[in-house]
Amino acid sequence: MFRDSPQSRLFLAVLVVAAVVLIAVDARPGSNPVTALARGGGELVFAPTAAGVGLVTGPAAELYEAVRQGPEAADRIAELEEANAELESQLAAARLDDGRADQLDELLHLSGLGSYEVVPAQAVTRTTARGYAHTVTIDAGTGSGIRPDMTVVNGSGLVGRVIEAGPRTSTVRLATDVNSTVGARLEQTRKIGAVTGGTVPGGPEADMTLELFDMEAPIESGDRVVTLGSHDGAPFVPGVPVGTVDEVQVAPGALSRIARITPAVDFSSLDVVGVVVGGPEEDPRDSVLPPKPEPEGDR
Repeated sequence: MFRDSPQSRLFLAVLVVAAVVLIAVDARPGSNPVTALARGGGELVFAPTAAGVGLVTGPAAELYEAVRQGPEAADRIAELEEANAELESQLAAARLDDGRADQLDELLHLSGLGSYEVVPAQAVTRTTARGYAHTVTIDAGTGSGIRPDMTVVNGSGLVGRVIEAGPRTSTVRLATDVNSTVGARLEQTRKIGAVTGGTVPGGPEADMTLELFDMEAPIESGDRVVTLGSHDGAPFVPGVPVGTVDEVQVAPGALSRIARITPAVDFSSLDVVGVVVGGPEEDPRDSVLPPKPEPEGDR
């Protein structure tokens, strides 16, 4: 650290005088040995001082350069961030398109198994209007041949039925709506009943509930349910997977057996759906159901 004292002032004065002399000597033309020796001695004396000054002023110079280039650097960073955001958006759209392509493949596979003629559509918005607890709007309407009381499916099974149709959009009441009732039957035994949205009086909490009309009909957890079908396929075509029995309950005084159903469709992530505009000539029975999972002990 530099301290102000008589000795330091004397030392500084000597350095200044020496510097002036060296400047005068160095300005002379030629390569005189005396001036070369003086020049070399001056470098030895002043080099440490210059290095110290450089260490002090270096960061300040870098800071000045950063400030000088600040606006340009900020603009460049902004451009890079914008380009990165656009790339991320494109990647997300590509992943979304791939996901929808997979869903469409599953939908076409299901419609092929059941001989259903479908019009693909996308579930655009979910609404709770006009007394319906669970409805969605799809981006296809009468212009695509869609009419009220048509079955709506996706690649997993029953979504619901069309209740209103406009030129370009339609409203679908989901099978989980409390006002929804679907004629249904059990796989293999073909015992019939009705699947309603939500919980029925005396039944367990459920998204969908099956009321089996035959009190003596065998039913247990894991049994699968498909649509029974309606006259002329309206509002429901036959053979569409509805769900799987999760819990069976017999309510006191009830005239039917009640079972909680796990829906075949994931209603929380509806996207690609299909409206059945032409039903099968014959009941596909259980052919639309996927292969039944094997018990863990048999694997």
